[in-house]
Amino acid sequence: MSTAASLPFQPTSAEFAQDPHPFYADLRAREGLTYFEDFDVWLAARFDDVSEIVMHEKMVRSMEHVASAEEIADQKRAGNWHDMPHHSRFVQFSLLDSDGDVHDRLRKQVFKLFTPVMVNNLRDDIQTYVDGLFDSLSDRQEIDFIEDLAAHVPGHIIGRILGVPDEDCPQLRIWSENIVQFFDIDRSDDRKELAERNTTEFYQYLQDLKAKREAAPEDDLLSVMIEAERHGHMNHDELFSTAMLILMAGHGSTIDVLGSGMHALLKFPGEMQRLRDDPTLMKTAVQEMFRYESPLPFFHRYCTKDVEICGQNYPKGTKFGVLYGSANRDPKQFPDADRFDVGRSPNWHIAFGRGAHFCLGNHLARLDMDIIFTTLLKRYRSVELAQETVTYKRGLSVRGPEALKIRLHPHQTV
Repeated sequence: MSTAASLPFQPTSAEFAQDPHPFYADLRAREGLTYFEDFDVWLAARFDDVSEIVMHEKMVRSMEHVASAEEIADQKRAGNWHDMPHHSRFVQFSLLDSDGDVHDRLRKQVFKLFTPVMVNNLRDDIQTYVDGLFDSLSDRQEIDFIEDLAAHVPGHIIGRILGVPDEDCPQLRIWSENIVQFFDIDRSDDRKELAERNTTEFYQYLQDLKAKREAAPEDDLLSVMIEAERHGHMNHDELFSTAMLILMAGHGSTIDVLGSGMHALLKFPGEMQRLRDDPTLMKTAVQEMFRYESPLPFFHRYCTKDVEICGQNYPKGTKFGVLYGSANRDPKQFPDADRFDVGRSPNWHIAFGRGAHFCLGNHLARLDMDIIFTTLLKRYRSVELAQETVTYKRGLSVRGPEALKIRLHPHQTV
């Protein structure tokens, strides 16, 4: 194996947040994988390398397959992941970070409610909810697309699927964001305390909601999961961990890709006009939004045995960082990769992952986006950016604008 070298970029910097793609291009141009000391991880930036790693049979997400309990505890202390009792139980373990039989068993309990047929049955409800949001904004010429529109839809829809009352959904977004923020590079004590406190509050809320469903089951996912627990298909902690994961996954990443997708349409007005002229392009446009600015640009894998992969040999326990955000701009996979093209086809992007961990909620996220952007373009004859600079969130694991102020010009009424 070649000598490891520190990665000469800072993914928590403002420069990276504003435009990570020159940094990704630099990584793709290097031979082999690149070692990133801050995460003790080998970064894969090319599409073929990312695909090879995530589909490899010897790759897993959980450290339990490659390290002893003592070694895991030592690594948690070194990364400031320790002394977080509820975060450890319900967030650090989840369907997302499980493998093999455990992952398959948990995924099976919830998968049937996220199939294309089941998700499409929600279309009318989502449309009604989105129409109501737009109606509430009808007297405003300028809005923050993130806070006034995008942030309200994904969490409310996934909340309804799980069985959360509409009035409680705004609080779920707060809990979710405060919990997820601890997964990036900056794991200060203050951020740690915030994540643990919000996990505890989230757990207490879900306990109360579960008690209500046990007393009076309804036609929702939480009631399905309670039945799964009764039949031994998931235990107490797995039920709450899965519920939290579904709710958290239904918030941040979809809000982020809604924001970056709107920003892309504003940066490429010709593509927005193409959508107006041909609304049948919306499905490919939504896929292009996920490719162009992948909302979850970084994930990891560990190898369970010594492997030869991406042209090099790596020992058991090596951690790999798969950069979906970079892979989806690889010009060897996508012609004119830095261009936003609402009609791009084929578009075999990797924003939803690959293999066993392929995103469970991808159909729901794409339906949310299809309805929101279709409704927006029907209601307004033009949309303009209303701020000079769009600032993106900092971090290696997220990609989305912090705010996106836009001007809305409705169709003229007679």
